[in-house]
Amino acid sequence: MSQTVVRAAACVLLAAASAVSAQGAPVLPPAALAEPALHSAKALNAAMLAVTQAGPRLVAVGERGTVLLSDDGAKSWRQAKVPVQVTLTAVRFMGDRNGWAVGHLGVILKSDDGGESWVKQLDGVQAAKLVAADGDERAKRFAEEGPDKPFFDLDFIDAQRGFAVGAYNLAFETRDGGQHWTPMLSRLPNPKSLHLYGVRAAGGHVYIAGEQGLLMSSADGGTSFSALPVAYKGSYFGLLAARSGALIAYGLRGNAWRSADQGASWSRLDTGLQTSISAALELEGGEFALLAQTGELLRSRDDGRSFTKTLPTGGPLPAAGLAAADGGALVIASLRGMRRQSAP
Repeated sequence: MSQTVVRAAACVLLAAASAVSAQGAPVLPPAALAEPALHSAKALNAAMLAVTQAGPRLVAVGERGTVLLSDDGAKSWRQAKVPVQVTLTAVRFMGDRNGWAVGHLGVILKSDDGGESWVKQLDGVQAAKLVAADGDERAKRFAEEGPDKPFFDLDFIDAQRGFAVGAYNLAFETRDGGQHWTPMLSRLPNPKSLHLYGVRAAGGHVYIAGEQGLLMSSADGGTSFSALPVAYKGSYFGLLAARSGALIAYGLRGNAWRSADQGASWSRLDTGLQTSISAALELEGGEFALLAQTGELLRSRDDGRSFTKTLPTGGPLPAAGLAAADGGALVIASLRGMRRQSAP
């Protein structure tokens, strides 16, 4: 199943699960927001969508609120305590202990113990009320639709300042580590309310990527945003902001574009892929890795100017997320669970 299909299906299912009736009945929180994720041996084979490092630990997130932890470089996994049963789509950590995860029904979770346990900081019911109070021109419709919109990605400047983005221009920020989340929909140059799939903060800038070639940036820490030149009119599923200053936007049908001037201009990368790119990662020493939805890995040792392809260990798999492990190995989150990819 392609990343495009996964995201589209998520939006359809969430829209169908909206808690608002056609007559405008009061919004009732879906049960998935109030019930903790089930602990089960089957969780080790759950569909997983993202993985990241929390110091030496690996933390992966996926369907029905599943969060998996590994302390041995992805050789074994165990399940964490999560207060919701919604699918989680992205995870980020600032240091060993403080991390956030986002997902369906407008959920943002926080962990302060390295991913062992999580608390809910925001959900779609609360988000709809905050957007309505913010007075955006789309606020009334947003509030009426209820808690049906997913977050797709998040990133943090530091342990206090972070951003989360999602479907239909859904965008929130925090300046206090998530104690309060504030809507920022009205700041974005996105009049069509296109889906926002990726956000990255780097070098004093905040970058957002989405569907139909949508790219935007902020040079003032997220206070205001401006549109970037459209290099490609298809969907971007994510961004890689490297320490060197290079910026790579990647997405549909193997498309990847590189900018060396903070998004002012772009050059197309020859990935050799026809399948979509699901994730990207900067490794130690400045090496880059791109992950195709079929599990193929592209690696670059020249700051993202060119890439070589590596086939996945164990054959193709529906891949979604990527992280580094010990010994130069990579860890892939897939719709068939977690897989460790040995160093080439």
